[in-house]
Amino acid sequence: QVQLVESGGGLVQAGGSLRLSCAASGRTFSNVALAWFRQAPGKDREFVAAIRWSGGYTYYGDSVKGRFTISRDNAKNTVYLQMNSLKPEDTAVYYCAAEWTYGSSWYSRQAYAYNHWGQGTQVTVSS
Repeated sequence: QVQLVESGGGLVQAGGSLRLSCAASGRTFSNVALAWFRQAPGKDREFVAAIRWSGGYTYYGDSVKGRFTISRDNAKNTVYLQMNSLKPEDTAVYYCAAEWTYGSSWYSRQAYAYNHWGQGTQVTVSS
């Protein structure tokens, strides 16, 4: 049983930083893509960033490029999202997602492509 547990959300002022963590367990970490999505009230779930476990290739949504960094810790089976220069429009529930594939080059910017999700963590950025 795959488990994804997010942590690190909270309230921060505009311009501040937060680091989210997603601890994953339950399956061997090869040929897996992990991603962060976010969802604000009344909006669709939005792609934030993704990382391919093998090779560590990273991908970002346009709205966070240059401000957010996704990374992984192989020993801890944990993926991080370092969020800098936060803006009020970054306010949302942030979700960690994972999908195992046959190839090591896959990732997706579409939420429906991921079958494993964490419970979400709230990030609120005040102006």
